Amino acid sequence: MSFPVAGTLMIEPTESESKPELDRFCDAIIAIRAEIRAIEDGNMDATNNPLRNAPHTAVDLAEDDWRRPYRREEACFPVVSLLTDKYWCPVNRIDNVYGDRHLICSCPPVEAYDSAAE
Repeated sequence: MSFPVAGTLMIEPTESESKPELDRFCDAIIAIRAEIRAIEDGNMDATNNPLRNAPHTAVDLAEDDWRRPYRREEACFPVVSLLTDKYWCPVNRIDNVYGDRHLICSCPPVEAYDSAAE
């Protein structure tokens, strides 16, 4: 996937992707658009919804106390194919923008490389 033009998304599957896998991808994109439409139409909370809280983990599904305004099934199995073939993320969403804007270098200081150059 890439974003060649502002506000667009380009998908270029490789030749090795099967037709069923491409269909699964299309089903996922269509389901995501339906979730967006539900938010736009006011049928789903704009700040607490399956899209904002994605990805949902196996731990989320197993929680005894589900405190979200949508069903577990909507969160964990938004398309039928996920009932039999799902990758479970080990963690919920990570704030990548924060990480991009607040880089932390774990490298040794530049001075540590001085002796290697000699």
